[in-house]
Amino acid sequence: TLLRCINRLLEPSEGVVRLGGDDVTHVYGASLRRVRQRVGMIFQSFNLVGRLSVLDNVLAGRSRFNQSPVRTVRSMVRWFPRSERERAFECLRFVGIEAYAYRRAAQLSGGQQQRVAIARALAQEPEVMLADEPIASLDPQSATNVMDTLRRITDSRGTPAMVNLHQVDVAREYASRIIGVRAGRIVFDGKPGELTPSAVREVYGTEPEQDAELAKSTARKVVNGDREETAACPSLGGV
Repeated sequence: TLLRCINRLLEPSEGVVRLGGDDVTHVYGASLRRVRQRVGMIFQSFNLVGRLSVLDNVLAGRSRFNQSPVRTVRSMVRWFPRSERERAFECLRFVGIEAYAYRRAAQLSGGQQQRVAIARALAQEPEVMLADEPIASLDPQSATNVMDTLRRITDSRGTPAMVNLHQVDVAREYASRIIGVRAGRIVFDGKPGELTPSAVREVYGTEPEQDAELAKSTARKVVNGDREETAACPSLGGV
C-alpha cells in the first residue's frame, strides 16, 4: 500500500507524498503521468506482455510516458527509433539478459522475467525504484540474482530503491536501512544490525517460540509465492 501511494496507484487517505521535494499527493492527468515517469515500479507478478519479445517489453517502459500521436502509432506497430532500441539493449545488458532480447517473454523463467521487468523500469531512467515483493514467487537462486541486480542499480547508478519484503534475512543482507510497518504504523526504523530478534517480533507480532514457524512460513512464501497470505502480513521495507 505504501509503495502504491508513492507511485500514486493509490491516493492516500491522509498525509503527504513528496517526490524530490515536490508534493505529488494529489496530481492527475499529465501531471500524474510525469510523476510515474520519475518512479520505476517493479511488481511481484512481473506485469509483462507474454506474447511480446523481451526487447519490446523493455521498449514499452521507454515509450509509455512520452507519447505523441506519431509515437503512439509507432508503438502499436512496434517500430522504435534506433536510439530507443540501443537504450533498451543497454538496460538488458545491465541485468544480464540481453541474450534473450528476441525471445517471447512468456518463454522465460520467473527469475528471468523479473529481470526483464527491472530492465523495463530502468529504461524509464527513474529517480527512484520501487519493488513490491520482487522475489516472493522466485526460487532462492533467482531471488539472489534479482536482489543482486537491485543492489547494483543503487551502487552503480545512485538510484535509491525501496523494496517491500517479508524475508527478514534478505532485508538484513541487502538493505542499508530497514523500516518495519505493522498495522499501518512504523514500529522499526534503523540499520540492518539493529534489527534484533525482539525488533522482528515487534514487527510481526510473534512470541519467541513462534519465530521458528515464522521463518519456515517465510521460506515457503519464497518458494511458492503465496501472494494472498503475504499481502495480509506486516512487512519490512528495505531501502
